[in-house]
Amino acid sequence: MRILLLLIIALSTCSIDKEDSDSNSNFIFNNTSKNKIVAIQPYEKFPIEFQDSIQKAIEKYYGFKTVIYRNQKISKYFFINIKSPRYRADSIIYALKKTKADSIDFILALTNVDISYTKRDKDGYVKKPLYKYNDWGILGLGFRPGVSCIVSSFRVKGVSKHKQIERLQKICLHELGHNLGLAHCKSNKKCVMRDAAESVKTVDLVNMTLCKKCWNKIH
Repeated sequence: MRILLLLIIALSTCSIDKEDSDSNSNFIFNNTSKNKIVAIQPYEKFPIEFQDSIQKAIEKYYGFKTVIYRNQKISKYFFINIKSPRYRADSIIYALKKTKADSIDFILALTNVDISYTKRDKDGYVKKPLYKYNDWGILGLGFRPGVSCIVSSFRVKGVSKHKQIERLQKICLHELGHNLGLAHCKSNKKCVMRDAAESVKTVDLVNMTLCKKCWNKIH
């Protein structure tokens, strides 16, 4: 039974469910990863420069093959305006899961619009105060385990382009980690699967790699 698990940045990145040692930047998937394909689906006007950088990070750190689809518009059916104009991340990744081509193993959506999710406690109830958590702005969301995830650049602004790209690469690797079945890493503060604890600055503190413990879990 799927439960909810959040990377939470106030701003957060999250996973929808169905978890030291030193980080090792040389970790690359074994040969089985060479047959895995990640499709990148950009929405709206997501910068090509950001797309290319994310593609390179996925290929380098997970060893997956990647393909970038043409830009699409986000359907109006995903739109919501409770606290501010946003798009529901959970609805988008459910749709991506249903429409994913059989030849693709994972699909990662990239957007520059604000996305949201309902933040819940361990028992599945919406966290309080409801006005805050019923429509919670996030950086990303992914199934754990699963085949689809989404990342938004909306909340990584206010820093240099280099820093934006670095943050987005880490968040994408994090969400794909959830797709691969990983929960948040509680034993290594430098692991890319670390829970950001409601602060985007935590993303800047982690490495762009899995720790050994998390790496071993997906093997």
